[in-house]
Amino acid sequence: MQHNRFAPDRGLTTRMVVTMFLIGLLYVVFVGALLALLRGSWPLILIIAGALFVAQFWFSDKIAAFSMGAREVTPEQAPELHGVVDRICALGDLPKPRVAIADSDVPNAFATGRNKKNTMVCATTGLLRRLEPDELEGVIAHELSHVAHKDVAVMTIASFLGVLAGVITRIGLWGGFRRDNRDPNAAIIALVVPLVSALIYVISFLLTRMLSRYRELSADRAAAYLTGRPSSLASALTKVSGQIAAIPTEDLRRSQPFNAFFFAPALSAGAAASKLLSTHPTLERRLEQLGRITRELDRR
Repeated sequence: MQHNRFAPDRGLTTRMVVTMFLIGLLYVVFVGALLALLRGSWPLILIIAGALFVAQFWFSDKIAAFSMGAREVTPEQAPELHGVVDRICALGDLPKPRVAIADSDVPNAFATGRNKKNTMVCATTGLLRRLEPDELEGVIAHELSHVAHKDVAVMTIASFLGVLAGVITRIGLWGGFRRDNRDPNAAIIALVVPLVSALIYVISFLLTRMLSRYRELSADRAAAYLTGRPSSLASALTKVSGQIAAIPTEDLRRSQPFNAFFFAPALSAGAAASKLLSTHPTLERRLEQLGRITRELDRR
């Protein structure tokens, strides 16, 4: 049931369900394969898998916010940003999230949180300095639509398997293979486990990337319909993408691990990211969609 005024997206819901099903299936296959190959290490594997899942689900938002240097601000400290968040929450019938600012010249914004009750929306100082109020509203509406659609939590869980594949394989290699070097199967296992891990990682990586690109288009649509000003969001997209291209590469490199959270990817002008590997659809595709919505609203 839709409990907010953000435009629902059945396509996004379907993709989230399918992605979670496939990720869950991969998770079961991966852990099952490790249990079969590393019979003596199964208690450790289950403990590590469970601990990593809990850590990823409960603390990934805090880790992302901490890594970006996000600090929570009060309405007195950031009245303009709080005013924008208040207006979008009133329009969208959402509870107000915590509001934060990250001291970074990279113009961007992101939202984190497992659910509406522990959500935080953050804008960088570079974004606040560059955008007009209506453009900032479009960006904040985009970020809060991720919360309304619940895709922030789904992306957090979906990205877990890639982390698990790497960590458990290392633990298996350290603890599972080196106890008995006389075992004739040890060499085979030492080869098979990294291959299985790599395959699982690649599949989960591609699944999350496909979902990430679609959820960004969905957030653009929901924000455009909610605010009724798709041109403002298009202007913000164009401005942010252009300004990011001028940011020093070193600063962008520090931000790139969090691209999946961002309003726009932190890529330099010369970065030619493959569409298959990108966390976001191309700028042209996003602007084309917003142009169609503008024409639709004009006809109304």
